Amino acid sequence: MPQLLQHPAIQAGAAPLVVALIVMLALGRTRFGGLAIAAAFATAVALASGFAFTPLTATRKIVLLTLGASALGVVLDLVLSPGRMRAMLVALAAAAATLWVFWPVLANKPLAEAALLGATAVLLTAWLAGYVDAALAPRPVECGAAVLQLGLGAGALAILGGSALFAQYGIALGAGAGAYLLPTLFANQARAAGATLGLAGAAGAGWVASGALILAQLQWYAAALLALVPLAARIPIATRAPVAVRTVIHALLAAIPAIAAAAAAYYGARGGAG
Repeated sequence: MPQLLQHPAIQAGAAPLVVALIVMLALGRTRFGGLAIAAAFATAVALASGFAFTPLTATRKIVLLTLGASALGVVLDLVLSPGRMRAMLVALAAAAATLWVFWPVLANKPLAEAALLGATAVLLTAWLAGYVDAALAPRPVECGAAVLQLGLGAGALAILGGSALFAQYGIALGAGAGAYLLPTLFANQARAAGATLGLAGAAGAGWVASGALILAQLQWYAAALLALVPLAARIPIATRAPVAVRTVIHALLAAIPAIAAAAAAYYGARGGAG
């Protein structure tokens, strides 16, 4: 069993999915089923790297912030209704957190490179967090589909950018969203999403992709393409179809820009190698 838990597929996908499903069974009928994201991510961290926050590196800051985003999502859903003001606050907080994570690294890079990478990371994470909170948090199917493909997309980008650890973190976010969506598929009934799901999933994916961008070898334009995932997830198609059908359709729509981002990263890496 200990050897099995050391396999990357178990650490990033299977174990986080199982733990997140347990959380969904316990909380799925409440407004906090989105905590499956935190459960999946925490499982991947525990198995892949362990919980240690000293020294507080950029990677450990990402872990701390992603778990903290889940806690903040609970608070937001309890005390502040979704809307433009809440989304703006979420976006500003995500931007500030991104600067806190990566500023020490960016400060040691050439000015032009630091500006490009830093702007991409800040704008991407702020956009994902703010848009998902404003437009998708009240829409459980679309929100779950967006977070699923953001997590898997960020994981794929991290693989192509040369960071196995960030890949495991991203895939775990996708596994958590998958666990959130599975009861929707089988029961044909949407579960509450809110900031508990959307904030940790969107911001976490943004930080993972930004980590692969700034700390590894991911191209900035590939990371930027992830910004299209929540837009694709919200395309109003088959609005009168059963919930389970809509879930599949929106997940497939959201996958299109995630695949495009991975393709851009793949061909960009080949071009750089050549």
